[in-house]
Amino acid sequence: MDIQQAKQQIKNAMLAYFAKDEFGNYRLPTERQRPVFLLGAPGIGKTAIMEQIAQELDVGFVSYSMTHHTRQSALGLPFIAKKTYGDVEYDVSEYTMSEIIAAVYDAMEATGHPEGILFLDEINCVSETLTPAMLQFLQYKVFGRHRVPDGWIVVTAGNPPEYNRTAHDFDIATWDRLKRIDVEPDFAAWRAFAVETGVHPAVLTYLDIERDHFYRVETTVDGKSFVTARGWDDLSAICKLYEEQGIPVDELLVGQYVQNAEIAKRFSVYYDLFSKYRADYQIDRILAGEADEGIVERARAAAFDERVSLMGLVTDALGGRVRDAVLEERAVAFAHARLAAMRDVILSGANGVSAVEGSPAATATDAADVLPLVREETAALQRRLDAERKSGLLSDEKYLAYERTLGLLDRAQRVDAAGSVSFSQVKNLFGEMVDALDARIADASAALDHAFRFVEDAFGEGQEMLLLVTDLSVNRYGMAFINDHGCERYFAHNEALLFNERGSDLADRINQLDLTEEQA
Repeated sequence: MDIQQAKQQIKNAMLAYFAKDEFGNYRLPTERQRPVFLLGAPGIGKTAIMEQIAQELDVGFVSYSMTHHTRQSALGLPFIAKKTYGDVEYDVSEYTMSEIIAAVYDAMEATGHPEGILFLDEINCVSETLTPAMLQFLQYKVFGRHRVPDGWIVVTAGNPPEYNRTAHDFDIATWDRLKRIDVEPDFAAWRAFAVETGVHPAVLTYLDIERDHFYRVETTVDGKSFVTARGWDDLSAICKLYEEQGIPVDELLVGQYVQNAEIAKRFSVYYDLFSKYRADYQIDRILAGEADEGIVERARAAAFDERVSLMGLVTDALGGRVRDAVLEERAVAFAHARLAAMRDVILSGANGVSAVEGSPAATATDAADVLPLVREETAALQRRLDAERKSGLLSDEKYLAYERTLGLLDRAQRVDAAGSVSFSQVKNLFGEMVDALDARIADASAALDHAFRFVEDAFGEGQEMLLLVTDLSVNRYGMAFINDHGCERYFAHNEALLFNERGSDLADRINQLDLTEEQA
């Protein structure tokens, strides 16, 4: 199965394992909760999907690579304890708590999550001295004399032997205690992730054209030659940072991430061409509705590979604006919830903060000095942000929500030099956040309309419109924005396009492109 199917299978298992009866006990006893074993090639996103699952289920997450562990660090160190049996005192060997089990308890304390996922990567590559202990752990969830806490589910991962010479197989007794999931590299599954997370459009459109370059591992006379999904993700991130700093992206840089000389060279050539298209087409003007007729005419007359690149540029810029709008909207909703909780504290008179007596309820609440509450909320939210960042639970959405709310609280503390802050003043600052959000939503809505208008003018109902509608449809931020704020052109074209019939034709046509014909 592909990585997204694997993610859903694991998420379903987690939901089942976390299910409880009316008395608060787990429906499936801990000893029958089979550890998941993800078996797949390196660099296809096994660790990434586990972090995503933990974030989506709002549970704890602890990750370890088992290749870095010795028997002592996994099991704990032995020490001599005194015990009495039948009035006779004996020296007994005990073990300190495993570093791994201790990390789970640390995560529970830091994040406040009593349930979570313990993810052990490269589990089939442990040393020979650790192998027996690992087999025992997979069967009984015990390291030495210490057990994984109830509510923490074990997920493991490993590479097949053909990718890792140190990998070894398990016996049937061990396999029979694992929930095994075999994962294969799949471009279509990765592409949906790439569109949603804003992978560099040069990477995305290059792989649209050269799909067999998405994942490749070969043995040559010079050693291993490979390119993985992880490599493309990391190359995308560094390309964006280099562009922001004005540093050229060249073949030498590409080869550090795409460790296949032929593919690195071909992508480098394509990137140069892609950069030229970006400069020529001025995508910001297209999304502002200011594209002149010359740009429309050039797009209309362009070869198909240039059109693919152009649409990659358009959908990337558009997707970024829509994603930013959705994340800002959720950040504002989070800040609103914190202010509503603050209002409830004022009304209850808790923490020494109460409404001003003798005034109407709303006026009295607005006039209350909330500086102590603001300081308390700031400290609590900062602790929460730090703990979730450390444990790998801090999604982009949460990060923005926390930082925007911390920014609001910081401004509130500096609004009055007299040393007091009224709830009314905090509400006014929040109103500024809402105004900024309204402007961002209006900008994203206009950009959507202008993008569709440009594609209509340049290509009509052609394959390019299919690319635009498809990328918006697979992007959860795109769909969230359109569902909340509408887009008449999207719904009109979505209904007019026959995806099942036309999508495969488009994929076949893209696959037939040869990037070296005109640019080599």
